[in-house]
Amino acid sequence: MTHAARRKNTPSPGCAVKTLGRGRAGLAAPEVAMATAPEAAEPVVPSLVDRYFTRWYKADVKGKSCEDHCILQHSNRICVITLAESHPVLQSGKTIKSISYQISTNCSRLQNKVSGKFKRGAQFLTELAPLCKIYCSDGEEYTVSSCVRGRLMEVNENILHKPSILQEKPSTEGYIAVVLPKFEESKSITEGLLTQKQYEEVMVKRINATTATS
Repeated sequence: MTHAARRKNTPSPGCAVKTLGRGRAGLAAPEVAMATAPEAAEPVVPSLVDRYFTRWYKADVKGKSCEDHCILQHSNRICVITLAESHPVLQSGKTIKSISYQISTNCSRLQNKVSGKFKRGAQFLTELAPLCKIYCSDGEEYTVSSCVRGRLMEVNENILHKPSILQEKPSTEGYIAVVLPKFEESKSITEGLLTQKQYEEVMVKRINATTATS
């Protein structure tokens, strides 16, 4: 992946809610108003990721709660598979022990070799095809899926040597893989995915459900 960017925050069940403290006793009303008046908001500058990619989401992949994926789609059809920030692996307290692209005894994504204009040799992936497995120090294991149909262009071997970058920069240096959908399917592949707005609504529902049961 060629574009580095800062991670973009999305709501998560574990996000903290900040509250304003009370002013000092005896503070005159005009001073209170002046002290608490909101400052003018600075214009938000889009990150490189948001400037060149469209974010799509797949929530609860394979029916597993909160195991959400984020797909960054470029205008040239390329899709970068990453973890959504609500994924359990990215929550505080989680430590990645190791990452493996060995999907089964006879299948390794590291064996993917692409050559030529027509991308010969690329492994073909379905939406549910596993890309890698993440093993955490608490014994939990997570499988990352493709979420889109297409040819596997590359995997990110850097996360094998330094798993922490997956947690530190999941949308950039910590990406999982790059997939190239078929030209005729480049638009239809997003039909089963969520837009960023739809995904944020899903996150709000989760937070409300968690609050209601706590």
